[in-house]
Amino acid sequence: MQVGLFDHIERADRPIHTTFDERLTFAVAADEAGFYCLHLAEHHATPLNMVPVPGVYMGALARLTKRMRFGPMVYLLPLYSPLRLIEEVCMLDHLSHGRMELGVGRGVSPFELNYHKINHEDSREIFEDAYRCLKTGLSGDKFSYEGKYYTYKDVPMPLRPLQQPMPAFWYGSSNTTGSTFAGQEGMHFASNGPTARAKVNIDAFREALAKRGGVAQPKAEFKGGCAIGISRNIVVADTDEEARRIAGPALAHLHGNLNYLKNLNVGSDLAARLNIPHAATLEDSIKEGTAIVGSPSTVLAEIEKQVGELGINYLLAYMFFGTMSLPDALRSLQLFSTEVMPKLKDL
Repeated sequence: MQVGLFDHIERADRPIHTTFDERLTFAVAADEAGFYCLHLAEHHATPLNMVPVPGVYMGALARLTKRMRFGPMVYLLPLYSPLRLIEEVCMLDHLSHGRMELGVGRGVSPFELNYHKINHEDSREIFEDAYRCLKTGLSGDKFSYEGKYYTYKDVPMPLRPLQQPMPAFWYGSSNTTGSTFAGQEGMHFASNGPTARAKVNIDAFREALAKRGGVAQPKAEFKGGCAIGISRNIVVADTDEEARRIAGPALAHLHGNLNYLKNLNVGSDLAARLNIPHAATLEDSIKEGTAIVGSPSTVLAEIEKQVGELGINYLLAYMFFGTMSLPDALRSLQLFSTEVMPKLKDL
């Protein structure tokens, strides 16, 4: 069992430059505590995400951290020039001395795609073309590709990834369509949402991966060579009561940001396509499994329960979110890394 971090880096109740400083401080502490990887979301035109150009932020991570791996969860491929993104990935892989992980996706929000003039109905087809173009461009010294949306001919590629043949691909999905695609392509995988719903997605991924015959780029640190993970909001404090005091307002703020664009576009045809419900309260979040909150023993017991139900070998801990203060987040990180994480290694 490996443990990584997930983060949206949403707008909170402090200046954005302070948020960046605090998140980078937190990332350095996580690096020193032995977390496996930091996975960074990409969103646009919403307070849910203050790093809509994740490569810039990951450049800072590459130089401030020493061991922890990092990557997007995910790059929204329909919004990129594949050639420019290939060059960015190569730069980040070298800046980090080979710690880049390459998460890709089409984008869950039709509003965000629409702001970028991408039709949501076309986005999966565009994504798959961009994904195959990206893989082709990362794999050789000269780049040629011909697809429906992207075409390149004999482009010199003097900038190559440090990791050969390329950084490992990851996919995050909250539906069976994406989960199945990730398995068919042999990617590493993470899901989210209520435990029962996540199990459906993880099972779909596993079935497709088994039919494929295994992961494309195995990782020895994960049982079976493939990372299969779940993202969870986690708050640890000395007591259950203290953890809930911290988590309640932080989750309420995060949930408001998650629903920001949907609430802003009530009545829009696009609203029906963003079918990702979010628990309204802390108690509902805990009950459905998306939030794990409490003392170290409480948190450990719930993680063990979910690992048993889902059969995962990777936990993406979302530990600094909403209105949480840096001291509260660092204390949670310390308790988790010293009293919970060591007991997860053998799961």
